[in-house]
Amino acid sequence: MKHLAVAFGLSLSVLTSPAWALGAGDDDSERLARWKEIQTSIFGERKLEATEAMVKIDAPNRAMDASLVPITLTMPEKDKITGLHLVIDDNPSPYAAKFTFGPAADPGEIKLRVRVNNYTNIHAIAETKDGKLLETVKFVKASGGCSAPMGMTDEEAMKGMGEMRMKFAGDAAPGKPMEATLMIRHPNFSGMQMNQVTRDYTPARYITKVEVSRGSSNVFTLDGDISISSNPVIGFSFVPEGKEPIRVVAIDNQNGRWEHSFTAPAVSN
Repeated sequence: MKHLAVAFGLSLSVLTSPAWALGAGDDDSERLARWKEIQTSIFGERKLEATEAMVKIDAPNRAMDASLVPITLTMPEKDKITGLHLVIDDNPSPYAAKFTFGPAADPGEIKLRVRVNNYTNIHAIAETKDGKLLETVKFVKASGGCSAPMGMTDEEAMKGMGEMRMKFAGDAAPGKPMEATLMIRHPNFSGMQMNQVTRDYTPARYITKVEVSRGSSNVFTLDGDISISSNPVIGFSFVPEGKEPIRVVAIDNQNGRWEHSFTAPAVSN
């Protein structure tokens, strides 16, 4: 399966052009030109509107660890939101993630950890029920996140691949969203990391899709790429109705498939 950026029409020639490697030294006009090209590749002729109210990005100004950068995306008017796009402009494959929210979702907040390869703008684009695309931007200073080694052998990194855990926060109550944190064991190899023993590049192996549902209702579907950090951790909220378990299916680009069900707290009146 191709990287999201390529799958959505961003050409490999764009990804490898010298202008895309400048990052830290670019001025605002260069960053804007690059964003316009990415924007067209992903969204075509659809109009994007700037917003500081509909979607917000909480991220460090300077990353402590470029391979594990925490991102919180908040949508205050969550009832209007159907999808969310995350773009890390200067990453080798900029289109980092696409969230599609289902009827069992409470899309007020998403948390995840990403790789940031260079000083870059990060764009979050919320998609509304009436078809609008609303964008906000945050500048983050980081370097080398996509090529950073994991500090262990490939075999150790892949041990237990596909194992999942889920934590729930608070009590389940009618009409109140329940917070959950999903943890998936997977190295999410980017294809840019060098094996410190063999000195060869580890082939890319990364999660491309995560589907979370409750009963027959979808909570969200995540289409991912190499920009998502190793051992993904995703924070989300859902509507705590019914007694069905939370079901998670994860798929990677090497046809790996893992499925697990979790018992959610019962709704208390």
